[in-house]
Amino acid sequence: MFVAKELRKNSIAEYLLYMWQMEDLIRVYGCSLPVIKREYISKFDFTEEQKEEELDWIGNLIRMMNEEGKREYGHLQINEVLLKDVCDLHHRLLQSSKFPFYNAAYYKALPFIVELRNKGDKDINEIETCLDALYGIMMLRLQKKAISPETEKAIKEITTLVGLLSDYYIKDNTEGLKFEDD
Repeated sequence: MFVAKELRKNSIAEYLLYMWQMEDLIRVYGCSLPVIKREYISKFDFTEEQKEEELDWIGNLIRMMNEEGKREYGHLQINEVLLKDVCDLHHRLLQSSKFPFYNAAYYKALPFIVELRNKGDKDINEIETCLDALYGIMMLRLQKKAISPETEKAIKEITTLVGLLSDYYIKDNTEGLKFEDD
């Protein structure tokens, strides 16, 4: 919860990746709050009050996962709605001539996005494809597995695009972005 709050303010992409990681972590612990308390939360240097807050937050995520049928796989509705908002902004940025740096980053990343979509789920949108790739790389790095130079190059371009999108998302929600039709 504490990490999620900070990430939500500073990087919507990192927030979404963190929330996906929390969904997976909850699944690893069998959606069991007592096990999560014992095996996960107890490892943090939190006060008792902070541990209880974190436990309540994770308990709410577990409840949502149960209610939404996401115990085995998939993302919570709150994360899907947020992803849709990010994707909508992505499309608005691409349609506007006021964001040439974003368009340039998109076209540099596009060949890698196309390649990833051809290898994976063609039905998900481009931004989810990018986030899936970043999540996969994060998992590989956690497992200390090798990443090819070609993959590193692709991830660099995707990271640049997603980072820009995340920055624009925060700016749009704090100050508002000016598009042609505004």
